[in-house]
Amino acid sequence: MSNELQIVKTADGSNTIFNPQVGENYHSKHGALQESKHVFLNSGLQYFLESASVKFPIETPVSILEVGFGTGLNFLLSADMCVEKGIRLDYTGIEAYPLTKEMIGQTGYEQYVSAELWQQFNAKYPDALKGEVNIGANCQLQIADRQLLNFQSPRQYDIIYFDAFAVSYQPEMWNEAAIAHTIQYLKPGGVFVTYAITGNLKRAVKALGCKVEKAPGAPGKREMLRAVKQNR
Repeated sequence: MSNELQIVKTADGSNTIFNPQVGENYHSKHGALQESKHVFLNSGLQYFLESASVKFPIETPVSILEVGFGTGLNFLLSADMCVEKGIRLDYTGIEAYPLTKEMIGQTGYEQYVSAELWQQFNAKYPDALKGEVNIGANCQLQIADRQLLNFQSPRQYDIIYFDAFAVSYQPEMWNEAAIAHTIQYLKPGGVFVTYAITGNLKRAVKALGCKVEKAPGAPGKREMLRAVKQNR
């Protein structure tokens, strides 16, 4: 089997990338676009914006931390929504094995967001691996090129997208230490979302002071996990 990354078409017509070293796609085979929209955009960002606990002036940025930046699809859809709503976005991705600009360019994701956003992202992506960059007028992006447990930040975030490879392929990303390291960066009232749901994950997130909800899953999954960090 080739060790090269491969473009794979998913059931909804959108592309993902197969990583032969891990043995898994970056997105669900049932639909990369559907999964990203359902789990992260709608159940994460949109849910947070509609939450009664969210009270901020429109000029205050929404901050998102993504564990597993991957192809950048979750970022692109989130940034596109924020542009449409006139909301500023501060986005931090963690990615231990960043894809090349050329590989991301083969995904075809430019058809799902505005031309201006795609052009800005395509131009600035490599620089985001070195530090914070502006993507258009309302978005800042930085990508931490390191393992999750080596990520350190003085910041806390409104929303966490947890989008690591599945536990069967990447168990070290789903243990109690990894989840605790991640949840420490979530603000009280902040939202943690992931496509997966297991008993161990629910218990770990709940033990860290979060109210856990079993939300409807994306196509191919019955349920997913969403949690809101409680004030202590």
